[in-house]
Amino acid sequence: MELADRFMTAITSGDTDALRAIYAPDARIWHNGDAAEQNVDDNLRTLRWLSRNLRDFRYEEIRRDPLPDGYVQRHVLRGNLPDGTRVELPTCLFATISDGRITRIEEYADSRGSDPLRDLAAAQRAARA
Repeated sequence: MELADRFMTAITSGDTDALRAIYAPDARIWHNGDAAEQNVDDNLRTLRWLSRNLRDFRYEEIRRDPLPDGYVQRHVLRGNLPDGTRVELPTCLFATISDGRITRIEEYADSRGSDPLRDLAAAQRAARA
């Protein structure tokens, strides 16, 4: 469970070096929102964006249970977008661990709770176009 704590701390602090060390080089991260798998580099870009755009970014109501090959965690991601919009995203993730590193994450998040994040990302893409 110490690995899970380090993982959550690295995400909220935007520490991509620590995250890279926690992930196995060939780790895959799957999200129910788009049903696509990310490699480590893609996931780090996503997490970096999240830590840069979510103020008071935190995980609360964390409940974690060990599994034979990892752990399952339920939590609520909370924070505020730059415009003050509150984000509250109930999530469940299954982490597979091998040799002390995360090799796979399957994340199930409340799709309605992530709407403000998707809207912000779309607005940022449109502004760059």
